[in-house]
Amino acid sequence: MKTIPEQSDGVGVEELFHRLEDKTMRSGVIRIVLGKYRGADPELQKIVIRPVIIRAQECLSFVYRYSTRDVTRNFPVPEGIVEIRGLLGGEFKSAHLFSMTETIQAEVTRKGVCRVSISRAMEAAPDPAHDHAKERLIDPARPFLAELGITHGHHQVLPSMSRKWKQINVFISLFQGALLASRIDRAKPVSVVDFGSGKGYLTFAVYDYLTATLGLEARVMGVERRNDLVEFCRGVARKLGMSGMAFHTGDVTDYEPESLQVMIALHACDTATDLALAMGIRGGAEILLCAPCCHKEIRPQMISPTVLEPVLQSGIHLGQEAEMVTDTLRALWLEASGYEAQVFEFISLEHTSKNKMILAVKRAYPVDPAPILKKIQALKAFYGITAHTLEQRLAG
Repeated sequence: MKTIPEQSDGVGVEELFHRLEDKTMRSGVIRIVLGKYRGADPELQKIVIRPVIIRAQECLSFVYRYSTRDVTRNFPVPEGIVEIRGLLGGEFKSAHLFSMTETIQAEVTRKGVCRVSISRAMEAAPDPAHDHAKERLIDPARPFLAELGITHGHHQVLPSMSRKWKQINVFISLFQGALLASRIDRAKPVSVVDFGSGKGYLTFAVYDYLTATLGLEARVMGVERRNDLVEFCRGVARKLGMSGMAFHTGDVTDYEPESLQVMIALHACDTATDLALAMGIRGGAEILLCAPCCHKEIRPQMISPTVLEPVLQSGIHLGQEAEMVTDTLRALWLEASGYEAQVFEFISLEHTSKNKMILAVKRAYPVDPAPILKKIQALKAFYGITAHTLEQRLAG
């Protein structure tokens, strides 16, 4: 099969396999889809391939999608790559590689020429709600789900908790993608801090995923202001023997973690998001996951540029603009601090109105922050912004 490199940067179809070899689990690969099937089986439609960890071994999970069923086969990474090489250009004429930072598309023409194109746009980890139930990252039979009131004795999700169940699975899918893209040494305990842990739905889910699913050692701390919820979570952790979990009564202003590799702060109100991000950056966290809300700091400062005055004269539009500007500044500061950052919809609005997620994974190599800092200053000058908590914390 002849390979034609993508013209813009000289990357050809071999880059598909380069992304997978040696450091598959840490290269940010989310999934590969083999399509345009031209084989003899009329029922086979495509193959979806994802990096997984099985008994502490890095593998590639192949899900063969048929018209009426799915068949899953798992291969160690080297064997999986050999399998992909044999399928692409043979029975399958297209491949799409989706990663945290780019999408690579390979199309094999009738003449056997492989054309490659690359998109630099980042993609979030796939929503497991679209997957077959057996592919969920959290088993409904896990004991913590019953203790938290999500499932009943027969391991079925309670109807009243179906939205929470979906949020948990979407979050763990995002966390899986970030973990695979990070440089976290999984041979050592993984330290996680969850600010605003509440009843502990995500806190327990992260711990269970790290320990029960991946077989890793984890130290997970939930930080919550409401002492009754802290005591409740402590009781659940004790009952289930989750010795690596702990809970602290307080918030981001009074808790300083000794070790921080993963920082979670969902629905941290107003500048609490900035305080959490600053703590994560200063603490050298490899992964930051925030769902911001209440963008109150930037809005009163914003001066409507003349050309935008007709748009921003309505309060609802000004609020939406302030939200976009606030979270754009946060993402830019993360980029300037050495992270690969993205802002995206966490879950559909039908499930929660607070549906935005900021996800940042520390880069393997430093980047020059000067061009990013110029963008920050230009954006602040355009809107007349003088004070931003995240900037102040990072400068202090």
